Amino acid sequence: MNTPITPPSEEAARPPHALWATPGKKLQRIVARTLIEFSMIQPNDRILIGLSGGKDSLSLIHALRHVQRRAPIPFELAAITIDPMTPGFDPSPLRGYLADLGLPYFVEREDIVGLATEHMRGDSYCAFCARMKRGLLYKAARREGYNVLALAQHLDDLAESFLMSAFHGGKLNTMKAHYRNDAGDLRIIRPFVRVRERALIDFARTNGLPVIKDNCPACFAKPTQREHFKQLLAAEERLNPQLFRSLESTLAPLMREGFDTCLTAPPETPSP
Repeated sequence: MNTPITPPSEEAARPPHALWATPGKKLQRIVARTLIEFSMIQPNDRILIGLSGGKDSLSLIHALRHVQRRAPIPFELAAITIDPMTPGFDPSPLRGYLADLGLPYFVEREDIVGLATEHMRGDSYCAFCARMKRGLLYKAARREGYNVLALAQHLDDLAESFLMSAFHGGKLNTMKAHYRNDAGDLRIIRPFVRVRERALIDFARTNGLPVIKDNCPACFAKPTQREHFKQLLAAEERLNPQLFRSLESTLAPLMREGFDTCLTAPPETPSP
């Protein structure tokens, strides 16, 4: 079930600066470098931030607001939450928090678990849920006139995706830093692709961000492939503290739109 998105008032769109958290200098530098490197923000962009309520997406709101206040070009920010209507998910704290910040905020509700039970065929729940959420984000962005969707995946996420793709998909691939959707009418950006997860944990904790814990029943039921590779990377990093510096270099070309590598055997050369 969808509920209409209610636009915020003009008064709510004026943020009280005292409530915004300022990222540390290192986080500022990494985000600024990434935005420039991948040409993520253009003049007069209207950017809709996907807000799950986790530490990453809450941190992204503050990081992009910091950029917005200092950027030489104008652009707009808003946030959106997809409410999957699971019993443990309550976005009401986010409503109050975003209202206090004065950031335009929208909520899109859909019974994703119910739809998965009814329609999912030969797919994982996580994959089905991701597709549903992506479709709802695109739909809302178009309806409300936003041309850019900002997502909060970080370097650890990209490393896990890379291993999942190589080990299970036969491709050297990961999430893209900046790309267009298939329809070509929306751009998707990930400003945290060079940021470590631990930096976002520290930022959220230091600034008391109202993090909503994971509540997905499917994720609680059994460990996911992603969790397996997270643990694998953590074990390797204990042996090699420079692991993620190497992975960042490895993943850099794969972050770019259109760069994918398949691990397939070369065609056989016919015998003379």
